[in-house]
Amino acid sequence: MTYDEIIKQFVEGMRNTTLLEYIAVFAGIASVFFSRVENIWVYPVGLISTIIYIFLSTEGHLFGEASVNLYYTIMSIYGWVLWLKKDKQEHYVVTVQFSTRREWVQQLLFCAFFYIAIFSALTWLKTAFYAATIPWADALASSTAFTGMWLMAKKKVESWFWWIVTNIASIPLYFVKHYVFTSVFYLILFVMAVFGLLEWMKRARNLQANTQA
Repeated sequence: MTYDEIIKQFVEGMRNTTLLEYIAVFAGIASVFFSRVENIWVYPVGLISTIIYIFLSTEGHLFGEASVNLYYTIMSIYGWVLWLKKDKQEHYVVTVQFSTRREWVQQLLFCAFFYIAIFSALTWLKTAFYAATIPWADALASSTAFTGMWLMAKKKVESWFWWIVTNIASIPLYFVKHYVFTSVFYLILFVMAVFGLLEWMKRARNLQANTQA
């Protein structure tokens, strides 16, 4: 695809962006902002975006991404409850922390399992029904997002690493499916994820310092 063709597709895609896609994008951006500052509104606002994207992804034959957003919806409810949970001293049970080496291994195995499962399912769908499906890219975006959302609920710093990979994979994936505004959305999320990572690293270190003091 030439530069002129990319620009043409971008302009046409922006013109064809629906109201639903606009709502999903802005709700998604707001949700990531709330997650960065550890605000509980990350979940109710995020639910607006994920529910809309289940519909949009299915419509665009991005079934891996549709499954991701269904998973987001379920995990948002789980994370919402977990983030609000307190102990007997009224302290929040879940705090921002770094993953241990064992937890890193668990994350890699978790991601690998979902990548293989989603890739296999999408390869079958591509052969049997939907030739426009892109199995490897959709599976990469989906499996890393599954991992990131799981870790976000646990307030693990490393969740942002997985979000960064998800965003990098999703930018071209949605662009070629003509969801141009969503592609721009993932570019914005990529930048926000970098800042989110830096913010949570700072919070985790401060928490460690206060605990050791």
